Amino acid sequence: MGSWVNVAEVWRGPFLECVHRGRAVICDSSGDVIAEWGDSSAVTLPRSSSKMLQALPLIESGAAAKFGLTAEHLALSCASHEGAQIHTDRVDKWLAELGLGERDLRCGPQEPRGCLERDALICAGKAFDRTHNNCSGKHSGFLTLNKHLGGGSEYVEPDHPVQQAVLAAFEEMTGETAAGFGIDGCSAPNFASSLRGVATAMARMANPAGLGAVRDAAARDLVAAMKAHPDLVAGEGRACTELMNAMDGQTVVKTGAEGVFIAILPERGLGVALKIEDGATRASECAMAALLVRLGVADANHPDVVKRLRPTQYNFAGLEVGSIQPAQEFFADGALI
Repeated sequence: MGSWVNVAEVWRGPFLECVHRGRAVICDSSGDVIAEWGDSSAVTLPRSSSKMLQALPLIESGAAAKFGLTAEHLALSCASHEGAQIHTDRVDKWLAELGLGERDLRCGPQEPRGCLERDALICAGKAFDRTHNNCSGKHSGFLTLNKHLGGGSEYVEPDHPVQQAVLAAFEEMTGETAAGFGIDGCSAPNFASSLRGVATAMARMANPAGLGAVRDAAARDLVAAMKAHPDLVAGEGRACTELMNAMDGQTVVKTGAEGVFIAILPERGLGVALKIEDGATRASECAMAALLVRLGVADANHPDVVKRLRPTQYNFAGLEVGSIQPAQEFFADGALI
């Protein structure tokens, strides 16, 4: 197949105004390809879609048990959250229990995504800080692991024991030697693999049998935490939270920057990974919704699925002017995979 395929279309009235191209692949835990669109061997930075892989050493090292982490902590360690109070309060408490504080995070400050949270800070005369960063939960996990390992304060350095543990887990789960790394928005290294490698890793999160007792338990705990707390993984109105709720918590999904999206399907033991060529979120959400419908885990008529699968476009006067929809060559009328 070609390097990229059409996955999402933007229509304005009767006119096809824009086409988004992408790559997608569905794998099982052996790394076998169940279905593929475009070149799944292409090297990809998974960005925040790989957070559950980055969290594996937190559990496998014994740090999570030592510091009494709960499912809420684990969900936050995999989160790209809104910076809402339900997220920041938990991060603050987590850090305090470690004897640490906001200053110890290396993710950088980020303005909350939600208007209500931003307005509340402004009205209170407060500034946003590192706890509002969408990756503050992941970094709290890094700090927990670091305290357990006794490493230096700069835990985001690629040669730091924390990141070396992450790299080892990433390579073992993808079944590949990392192609290198880029520095993510939160300052941590983001390791690269093929898109097929990412999907294989997600299939192994879905079906960790054969990975050894320690990794099996760690993978199952992280997936269970994301299932139980989709509100902590993203937040109100976000695709990850709403799609997981729409699927009754049976399937885990996680977005990443620049048009990356993954899915973990425990009931089928499959992993999904996709990447949009131009990095458009509207296209990655549409493509993921299409694949979830085709995999039979999402109802095409559920309002929160429709919101991504075929979102209506309105102008500033509130007039319906168009829609986004999956490309027919990709969606195939929702035919089951």
